[in-house]
Amino acid sequence: MATDQPNPPPEEFQLRAVSTVSVVPGGPVNGSVQPPGSKSLTNRALICAATAKGATRLTGALVSEDTEVMLHSLSKVGLSATTEDAGTTIKINQGLQARLDSHSDDPLELYIANSGTSIRFLSAMLSAIGGHYRLRGLPRMHKRPIGDLARSIGDVIHGSITTESSDDCPPVLIQGQGWQNNEIHVAGSVSSQYLSGLMMAAPLGCNSANLANQAVLIHVRGELVSRPYIEMTASVMRAFGASVQLIDARDSVEPVLIVKVQPGGYEATCYPIEPDASAASYFWAAAAITGGSVTVKGLTPDALQGDVGFCRVLEKMGCRLTLESQSMTISGRARRGVDVDMNHISDTVQTLAVVALFAEGPTRIRGVAHNRYKETDRIGDLATELRRLGAKVEEHEDGLTIEADSEQLLGSVIETYDDHRMAMSLSLAGLRIPGVQISNPSCTAKTYPNFFADLEQLLGRPHQWSSAQ
Repeated sequence: MATDQPNPPPEEFQLRAVSTVSVVPGGPVNGSVQPPGSKSLTNRALICAATAKGATRLTGALVSEDTEVMLHSLSKVGLSATTEDAGTTIKINQGLQARLDSHSDDPLELYIANSGTSIRFLSAMLSAIGGHYRLRGLPRMHKRPIGDLARSIGDVIHGSITTESSDDCPPVLIQGQGWQNNEIHVAGSVSSQYLSGLMMAAPLGCNSANLANQAVLIHVRGELVSRPYIEMTASVMRAFGASVQLIDARDSVEPVLIVKVQPGGYEATCYPIEPDASAASYFWAAAAITGGSVTVKGLTPDALQGDVGFCRVLEKMGCRLTLESQSMTISGRARRGVDVDMNHISDTVQTLAVVALFAEGPTRIRGVAHNRYKETDRIGDLATELRRLGAKVEEHEDGLTIEADSEQLLGSVIETYDDHRMAMSLSLAGLRIPGVQISNPSCTAKTYPNFFADLEQLLGRPHQWSSAQ
């Protein structure tokens, strides 16, 4: 097996080849597939491994832009890592131990492209270990709010954290010497990644000389979006030896979650990463759209990733779900619309929206107001593209309602807004609608570089590619 240092990610991620791809319509989709490793788990495991005592080995890791910018940023901070098996195995000989100089005049520049997990997790982690940093990314990243997280960190850091924009968006500047307060308050309504970042940083904050090994208490205000991702974060932390408790409570007005993290830091381990459940949703949807049968290997209802719950939504629409010891199969067509709260599985909203085009009656998606602040506005921009295909779409504050006559849908050029999930989900409309052209399909490199190749192999027929005029 070849062993390499992680390659630095090019800053020209935004300068991709411009082309379109069309999935060719055909009959029912039948077969099996195993998606690559979970992005969410890979980047969480990298954060925990980065400061763990001893040698860590991650297997089944995702190789994509989001994971490359995370690994490269950690390498710039001083992490020594090598990769094997085409990057899917990551070996870390020893986690970071030394705090970087927080008094240096020039900050260490970290480029994070448009990786939300990277900038949020790294901002929290670096504030806890100390040093002087500037985190920047693509123009779209500089429009994604991070103010709530920065304010939460600002309350505990022995130093400062600021955003360069007037609207609380990156670049982010950090200069400090660890944490000096063991109680943190954060809003739960914008992004679960804020809380996940603080949770993973907490064992490092506990070890700060300013806290003298006190437990850290994180108070979450208001309703928490995407709760399964918080459960996932806690599970990964525990796998690396951290002690973390999730305590549900309620004050006189609203629910409260308290996360208690004990001192002790992280211990190295061998950690296997599950296939990506969000990516799996596209293949399950292919079966639901065409009335076929698709098995996703390596995932079960007990997976750490809440997005396996997407299969239960397809069940409500008329599909059959078959469970095996190491796989989940969706078969049959999604025949009827559904009214569903997708707060816990919000990364699969776009996938369900495409399935809804071919169901009878309306589909109402609720509980995902935070989707407007993802790689793109995944409510407004999604509605625009579904209308291009001929669907009737009503936007709501927390989601959208979709209704369509599948016999009246028409092919169109679909804009992806440089959003990997727009490209992957909307390409599935081409399974039944001729002439659906997905622009800039290479944006899938963010989390799933081989998506179109894997879909082509599952279908058993080639896609149609063309250069932009």
